[in-house]
Amino acid sequence: MLGTHNRCDPFRYFGAGGADCSAQAMAYVRELGIDALVAIGGDGTMSIAHRFSALGLPVVGVPKTIDNDLSGTDFTFGFDTAVNIATEAIDRLHTTAESHHRVLVVEVMGRHAGWIALHAGIAGGASAVLIPEQPFDIAKLCEHVETRFETHYAPIIVVSEGAIPAEGGDMTLVSGEKDAFGHVRLGGIGDRLAGEIEARTGKEARAVVLGHIQRGGTPTAFDRWLATRFGLHAIDAVADRDFGTMVALRGTDIVRVPLSEGTAELKLVSSEEYAEAAVFFG
Repeated sequence: MLGTHNRCDPFRYFGAGGADCSAQAMAYVRELGIDALVAIGGDGTMSIAHRFSALGLPVVGVPKTIDNDLSGTDFTFGFDTAVNIATEAIDRLHTTAESHHRVLVVEVMGRHAGWIALHAGIAGGASAVLIPEQPFDIAKLCEHVETRFETHYAPIIVVSEGAIPAEGGDMTLVSGEKDAFGHVRLGGIGDRLAGEIEARTGKEARAVVLGHIQRGGTPTAFDRWLATRFGLHAIDAVADRDFGTMVALRGTDIVRVPLSEGTAELKLVSSEEYAEAAVFFG
């Protein structure tokens, strides 16, 4: 909507053969007379904003990512919308799973963090949720699938794109290509998992990859509320010249945290949080 999105890292700009173009970017800032930059994005954007802040760029960060993996804030905007889209898809898939008596594997986004899978899986009544933080046992998963069929219930498995099996190996299809932030493109675990379940159990299994459907559409009321509050507080931070900070949600309050805190580490699903959810998948 802003028309400013350009998925690139000026510190290793692929358009210049991976060269560091940060000095040129800083020169543009001075030439254009920019008073402040409000950076809206996820881990990659906030990390770049933090590096530019160290170079003297007056910048304030606003956390926006469907992955909800920024450590400095309880929630990022975009996450709730993605979860609601995934949940609606799971709700719709229950009908097909039951009428055709087959396993449906729903692949959602989540390279390193399984927040979308966890929240949507619980909300949508999935039979199991597989996330990157907790390697899964394919044998136990198949046993669970067969148990569900014994109770005349067609299971739905929700899996993050970055989930991996406990016995080692990789069930994702990696093209070898990287995006502008150097991330290897993932995808395909849903198809491979469905094939493995069908081969081991003899039950028909199909994969549904939600992909970029999760990233668009009409924002939920919560995301609209959160984004609006973030925007208001980002403006206040600029007015106060409190640069090098990121606005963040803590409880119901919007606070400012250093960009370094917001990007210190990825916020991952803890073992305790997953254990709570696993009660419903066992």
